[in-house]
Amino acid sequence: MDKRRAIGSWLSGPRAALEQEGADFGYRGQQLGLPESGPGSLAGPGRRLAALAIDWGLCLLIAYGLITDGYRQATGNWALLIFFVLSVLTVGTIGCTPGKRLLGLRVVVLETGTVSPTRALVRSALLCLAIPALVWDRDGRGFHDRLARTVEVRI
Repeated sequence: MDKRRAIGSWLSGPRAALEQEGADFGYRGQQLGLPESGPGSLAGPGRRLAALAIDWGLCLLIAYGLITDGYRQATGNWALLIFFVLSVLTVGTIGCTPGKRLLGLRVVVLETGTVSPTRALVRSALLCLAIPALVWDRDGRGFHDRLARTVEVRI
């Protein structure tokens, strides 16, 4: 195989080049034992980011209206704290934040199907750091989900 074809182009990436050569990576979530589509399948990145944006907007609105009384430099810090508390409480109890619920997503542990408050705390703390959430594996799971051993699925 030509090295250029193995590396792939900067648009398609090395995975597309290997798939053109006949490599079979399966679908996202196959290694985790999840279905390919429908309820229980791995949530896509677009829906996950949209849910995150809804949750962040809600937290920013709460910080803006109730705590800082207008937009100030501290509003973003308060919004991050509110987001952390919201995420720990809602994911640790019902498995989803308001944004995830609106978009039909749920956070689960593969072994049990529910998320303990401890795992929700770890996941939320790593999500607030942002860097672990920006590093994804080939299934589309963020590093924060891998460390907390959780997965975000469709309802």
